[in-house]
Amino acid sequence: MTGLFLGIDVGTGGVRACAIDARGNIQGMESTALPPPRQDGNAIDQEPELWWQATIAAIGKLGHKIDLADVERISVDGTSGTLLLIDEDGRPLTPGLMYNDARATAEAARIAAIAPAESGAHGASSALAKLLHLLNEDSARGARFAVHQADWIAGRLAGQHGVSDENNTLKLGYDPVTRTWPAWLDRLDVPHDLLPKVLVPGATFAEIDPKIAATLGLPSSARIAAGTTDGVAAFIATRADTPGDAVTSLGTTLVVKLLATQPIFAASQGVYSHRLGERWLAGGASNTGGGALLAHFSAAEMERLTPRLQPEAPTGLDYYPLAKPGERFPIADPAMPPRVTPRPAEDHRFFQALLEGIASVEALAYQQLGRLGAPALRRVISIGGGARNEAWTEIRHHALGVPVTIAEQTEASYGAALLALRGGPA
Repeated sequence: MTGLFLGIDVGTGGVRACAIDARGNIQGMESTALPPPRQDGNAIDQEPELWWQATIAAIGKLGHKIDLADVERISVDGTSGTLLLIDEDGRPLTPGLMYNDARATAEAARIAAIAPAESGAHGASSALAKLLHLLNEDSARGARFAVHQADWIAGRLAGQHGVSDENNTLKLGYDPVTRTWPAWLDRLDVPHDLLPKVLVPGATFAEIDPKIAATLGLPSSARIAAGTTDGVAAFIATRADTPGDAVTSLGTTLVVKLLATQPIFAASQGVYSHRLGERWLAGGASNTGGGALLAHFSAAEMERLTPRLQPEAPTGLDYYPLAKPGERFPIADPAMPPRVTPRPAEDHRFFQALLEGIASVEALAYQQLGRLGAPALRRVISIGGGARNEAWTEIRHHALGVPVTIAEQTEASYGAALLALRGGPA
């Protein structure tokens, strides 16, 4: 076999490596666990060397299953907003401040006073807030680049650092519309020479470091491509590829992402867009979802009630299920109360009404994206735990009015491998 493409996903619990052929078929997938990050209140960090050792281990396991000598390109995704400072040779000068590290509250306030509302750099967990915080540390002396988790792993593979992509840099303040580092960063005294060079996800920028290639059994001709975030990689993994294609994640919360032809921003509702080549991935997150269901039924109870659902006979109840008061999208109302009355006497009808309510919120979310300029909804691919409920899928099909399917593959490492195969977004 010739022509393999390697995707590496550096996630919260481990590193996964996936190799695919030129048709996108998986030839092998292996993973290595990571220890949990250190946590002290809002401070959550991890030693970057742990990511690298897990990456080596995952690739090594894969090499026992398939011939890595056929790998042509490699792309890496990582957790969005995870940041560290490195020296000229790529050595970490700081721990990796994790995606959910929110210690930089003072820095976030400075950003809020200057950055445009539509910027992805807002919030204490943004990469920009982390950078401003790290610049005050003694360890920042001698820093050459601020890089994200995926950037650093790709840089180690290439032996060349200071390269990132249009998705990871969104929370660092990069403007994906103008494809520039914006002038307002100067007002925050951000040193421009620390900022990475930004490439389109999937664009190759270097050949693999020969020593790394020899160690891992990879060919010296393998090329390293700019990566992406784990969330975007998971979207790519579903193979949604046409404007109007959407992915709904049915987890604790309801997250919708829609492939669009122009950027969509609605800061007050948390709607922002990742750039995918000349297309855009617009998304928003509601507070409804599995958490709202668990406020009324246990997982075991829901499994028991599911066979009694009747999608062809709607309850007619107009619910807006929330686990607690407050909604962000598609309705921005921090005090919005849950609407789950009147309650039918039968548990299965109440459960169905809750599912119908979440489906209605999903439909409203896509309608809101449409009002903001998104293309007409074409189809919805489902991921997350709730995607496996066939009756709910039928309920959602009626609410959305478009085909609703379950994603065959959702592994971010597979999405990263597709990025390596395509040399950029579809």
